[in-house]
Amino acid sequence: MRLAYSPRGATRHLVLIGKGITFDSGGLDIKPAGQMAGMKCDMSGAAAVIAAIRAMADLGLKVKVTAYAAMAENMPSGSSYRSSDVLTMFDGQTVENFNTDAEGRLVMADAFGRAAQDSPDMIVDVATLTGACMVALGMRTAGLMTNGEATSERVLDAAEVAGEDFWELPLTDHIRGQLKSPVADMSSGSGKRWGGALVAGAFLERFVPRAWSGRTWTSRARPTATRPTATCSRAAPEWVSGP
Repeated sequence: MRLAYSPRGATRHLVLIGKGITFDSGGLDIKPAGQMAGMKCDMSGAAAVIAAIRAMADLGLKVKVTAYAAMAENMPSGSSYRSSDVLTMFDGQTVENFNTDAEGRLVMADAFGRAAQDSPDMIVDVATLTGACMVALGMRTAGLMTNGEATSERVLDAAEVAGEDFWELPLTDHIRGQLKSPVADMSSGSGKRWGGALVAGAFLERFVPRAWSGRTWTSRARPTATRPTATCSRAAPEWVSGP
């Protein structure tokens, strides 16, 4: 789903991308029953970016904003994606699907490919991605990954003003190297327990157009809970309204 806010006189263009998995059973790599109960909240990244673009429009901010809600439902069936399937993504890159319970990064990668056609100045994605981020940072702190230092500082400052708790996580060549695949341009994951949130961030980074030397990307892995929260929707107007 694509939403746009285009005020007259806007000179900057921000794209927001939110993970919108309406229910995540894990697919064929199905989750244990105890981990499935809260998976109706796996769409909260999409809800956050929809709330953020609405807030920016209500505030009359002079920034063009396009929001993508990358939506799907992850259920097992006879036509479900399988582990080891090779998928051709929206931008033409191929991905070896390492686990059907890592579906969010796939729908978001396609949203990145579509967003590239809008030629934005900055892309921000918001997602419940992954459980590994919650293991590292707990239930109240969102992980932040970015390819631009100035962008990181701006987002962290805006989060502090908005009363939201973000913590920056590293993207290293070691982590990027774990995405190698013998049958596709990349794998969607490493198959290892360690650094799972970083691997997801490194995967999404592959879909930020390399030609955009002046563009920046920020990924925020949101914590989740029994009920979804508005995490990240309050900080977005703060960084947009800054200098």
